[in-house]
Amino acid sequence: MINDPFHPEEAIAREKESSLRKLLGVVCAVGLSAILLVGYAYMRNRHAKQVIASNTVPVVDNGLPKGPPLAHLQMDEPLLEKGTTTFGGTIKNISDRQLTGLSIALDLIRRKDGQSEQRSVAVQPSDLQPNAEGTYSVKLSATEYGTIRFLGVKAGADSTLIAYSSSPGRKRPPERIEPRTVVVKKGKPGEFINGPDNPVKVP
Repeated sequence: MINDPFHPEEAIAREKESSLRKLLGVVCAVGLSAILLVGYAYMRNRHAKQVIASNTVPVVDNGLPKGPPLAHLQMDEPLLEKGTTTFGGTIKNISDRQLTGLSIALDLIRRKDGQSEQRSVAVQPSDLQPNAEGTYSVKLSATEYGTIRFLGVKAGADSTLIAYSSSPGRKRPPERIEPRTVVVKKGKPGEFINGPDNPVKVP
């Protein structure tokens, strides 16, 4: 019986090939993980933009007067709290004359029948000198109204629409989860008091 001669070159080559395969596997795994992370970040960013867009009050073009804007409007992000939607912001007189009887025109869409309801929100104060600022705010039932559409800025005794410019206002504050503490008082042996006015015996 003739034994095969040992070839160290072949052993080294097989070892190098095995190491190369392992390295290639690691590179592929790292590349795949990087692709998954990039895809996840893209989807999160896209979802965040969609959420912001869905919570933004749309502006409706109602044939506003042409020319330089007389007021600059800042619209805060609507705030939903305890079943009430608060919509508001600030307005600044950027013209060289006094603006009187200022108000914000809104179109509210009711949830139950989809019908629209127009409402004017007064600016406080309603008369603004040049470079002066005012505020506006309205609270609406979130269960009654599903959509708020911004129509424009009105001024004057006849409440006519005026030219304006706009920009985003304050961001919605992050939601806070209030910690709740549950206190269980122990009464006599074998029973627990669930409340001061309603003790219930637990067998």
